[in-house]
Amino acid sequence: MICTLYAHQTGFDKIRDILTTGFPQAQIATGKEGDSDWIQLNLPGGFLRKESSLLIRYRQRTDTANPIGPQESEDIANNIRGLYGYVAQLPCDNEKVHALFLQKITTLNCEFSVEQVAGKTKDLVPLIGHLAEDFDAVLFVQPGTPISRSDTQHFLDKNLELLLDQEGRCHVKTLDVRVNVEDFDHTAIVLLPEQEERKARSEAVLAARNIQINRHLPCVESAAETILRTPAEIAQRATALAVISLVANSVLTGEEATSYLHDYQLWQYVTPGEKDFLANPTPERQRKESWKSECIYTLLWAVGKIEVLAFPDEQCNMNNIPPEDYPIDPDKDPQQYIAAVTTSRSKEEILDAADLYYRLDWACVDARINNQTVAGLDAGVVYERHYALNWLIRYSDQEWDDVSCDT
Repeated sequence: MICTLYAHQTGFDKIRDILTTGFPQAQIATGKEGDSDWIQLNLPGGFLRKESSLLIRYRQRTDTANPIGPQESEDIANNIRGLYGYVAQLPCDNEKVHALFLQKITTLNCEFSVEQVAGKTKDLVPLIGHLAEDFDAVLFVQPGTPISRSDTQHFLDKNLELLLDQEGRCHVKTLDVRVNVEDFDHTAIVLLPEQEERKARSEAVLAARNIQINRHLPCVESAAETILRTPAEIAQRATALAVISLVANSVLTGEEATSYLHDYQLWQYVTPGEKDFLANPTPERQRKESWKSECIYTLLWAVGKIEVLAFPDEQCNMNNIPPEDYPIDPDKDPQQYIAAVTTSRSKEEILDAADLYYRLDWACVDARINNQTVAGLDAGVVYERHYALNWLIRYSDQEWDDVSCDT
């Protein structure tokens, strides 16, 4: 076996056309075996060349317009789930590419293997490159083949560059994730047990408090798909929010806060929306911005300054946070605080919280739509913490001013 190609695009006829066009002198036979179609390319020998034969086996999902559901039992669906699990546990030099690769796996609809069954086919590498590019495929390759890029099992992108190997090596900077069907939701496919277990734990919390559960809400991303904000990013964001909170609560004027932020080289961490607020902190905007104390609380929990993220039945009390654990204080340089934050909670802990607040926020939104409230929940607290958690897990890769709390 030389390689196996995986793609969202489908088309056994396309493979046949590529072979027919590229090798007009070849004999081509096709057939079917089980759930797979096969095509064999036989090239005659010559004075300096032996006969060669290439075999391609192809199969695709029956329902290619929709993501793989939990009940889909076709062998290819099970294989794609297994592929996702395998890639998820591999290390990777580039977290962004790793996440994109996992996302791409959730779009897959077909697979086809290329096997040299006799001789050595001339122009084999250009042929595989043509197939890979036409199908926008990823390739699984064994070491020692004509297209190998690693001495271990590995994956290549459509340009036949090293995407990922068993040692975590990655030689590409990005990976295209494209689908042909507008309503193909590639964010809702292959689920790891970790994700389903997380959802079940969150729903158990809601059930224990008699909070309405929407069983149809999807799971949040897996740990392997998630790239958390760094500890430095979290500390910088919490510090900027802490200064802005002083303006929201009328402790400082906008001008005083702006001066402080410049004096301590914090202005670079302030978002465009926050700069606009500081320039014109109206009472209504102050009221809205004062809720961001819940975001500060959540971010401090994420870097371990707060031990437990309390259940959101009431607003947090920032006075309970020891001065040494809070980003700003009249007697200290906030840059020293930022520099001292070097670790954060695990992806699993933060994703657990993100999943729970996603479901809590849905319950609050549903109640509001129906002119009701949820007993034992403060909807404002839920929303702000959900907001901060979505930023932490880079939900939809949105920056602070643009974070959405979809329910």
